[in-house]
Amino acid sequence: MTRTVELPLWLFVLIVLFAAVTFASHFLFPSVRWFFRRRLEKAVARLNLRLERPIRPFKLARRHDMIQRLIYDPQVGQAVQDHAIENGIPEAVAFEQARGYAREIVPSFSAFTYFSFAIRAARLLSNAFYDVRLSYQDEKALAEIDPDATVVFVMNHRSNMDYVLVTYLAARQSALSYAVGEWARVWPLSRLIRAMGAYFIRRKSGSDLYRQVLACYVRHATRAGVTQAMFPEGGLSLTGGLGRPKLGLLKYIIEGADTAERDVVFVPVALNYDRVLEDTILTAAATRKEKRFRARIGVISRWFLKQLWRRVIGRYRRFGLASVRYGTPISLREFQTGRTGEVMTPLARDLMSRIGAAVPLVPAPVACWLVKSQGAMPETDLKARIAELMREKGVWAGQDGVAIAAAIEQLVERRILSRNGGDLGPATDRGYLMEYYAKSVAHLLGDPDPLDSAGAKGVSAVAGL
Repeated sequence: MTRTVELPLWLFVLIVLFAAVTFASHFLFPSVRWFFRRRLEKAVARLNLRLERPIRPFKLARRHDMIQRLIYDPQVGQAVQDHAIENGIPEAVAFEQARGYAREIVPSFSAFTYFSFAIRAARLLSNAFYDVRLSYQDEKALAEIDPDATVVFVMNHRSNMDYVLVTYLAARQSALSYAVGEWARVWPLSRLIRAMGAYFIRRKSGSDLYRQVLACYVRHATRAGVTQAMFPEGGLSLTGGLGRPKLGLLKYIIEGADTAERDVVFVPVALNYDRVLEDTILTAAATRKEKRFRARIGVISRWFLKQLWRRVIGRYRRFGLASVRYGTPISLREFQTGRTGEVMTPLARDLMSRIGAAVPLVPAPVACWLVKSQGAMPETDLKARIAELMREKGVWAGQDGVAIAAAIEQLVERRILSRNGGDLGPATDRGYLMEYYAKSVAHLLGDPDPLDSAGAKGVSAVAGL
């Protein structure tokens, strides 16, 4: 037992290395994780004192634990069995597929990333690109929402800046959990989005097993009171108008509410812009009658570099107003009272109607609608008419005279409107952009139907995504 044993130096180093790794994994790392976990919990507790709706423990749960909860949920277990029988595969293989779906969906929320990085970046980008405005239809009703209720912000989808704007403006209320499409599943963007609490969804998955795993996650989040944000249209508007809602996520939220003690309150949020950054891409996709639009990373990078260069040489100008308006909230519990049958379709109609009614008037879309519907007119008359309509809708601010002049100048520079002497009329080569912007406010000023008239009236009866 006491004899000397000779070992090669490389083998001795290898043994020491394995011993160090074993010691760290069993004794050191758990203590370090516990130490930082305690510090994180204390920081979140202090943060919750400042938020109107505190961060729920569900969002702070370890990602591994959440994945385990999903794959061992009884409904997911039944879906695994059905999937195995339907496809003629072993149940263990179907179970691993469900585990893969859960890993794909479940976020890894980081309060530090969200409040230290994401909120600051959202504020910087929002104010760099736009003059941001926030308004309310019924601020008192928002303040009176039950603190224990699950709040779901339901928004129209005009631009990818929607995520940035609402994240920035809702920073004082809570951390939002978004449903994000396939476009964001690109490294390293996917890691950042997961850390912000967003969960990925496949818009057109034909797998019932996948839908059951996704439904399970949304149900758990709803029961736990997680503040969520969703775009019921499912994608960006290609025409500028409101599209018909998809009912998948709404269905899962209602199912989660049915088995929870807490109420679910839907808050309509309407957004509008003097300039949508992706307007030419979206209108080109609409012209091709394609639901998906193409946005190459090289084009986006060149655009950002161009804006940065303009800022360096002092020629940069913001893109006008970006206006966000909170509509009147809907309590799911009150909406269900006295109703028989399913509530999903009438609730979707009501939500889209409220979003349409809350869409804020901003100068550029109003100018496009006036010129499109009434033809060329003197510039002074056009500015006066825009101001009049904005005052009537209750979204006027003292400095909006300057904003109106800047919006009209931007429309002329982009060849959407043309200036002929003292008159402003439609330009000849970019009428599609004038139509696009006019469509965003047409239901408030002329067209009584808020939903996109190009085949988007009514509500989709499909419960899938």
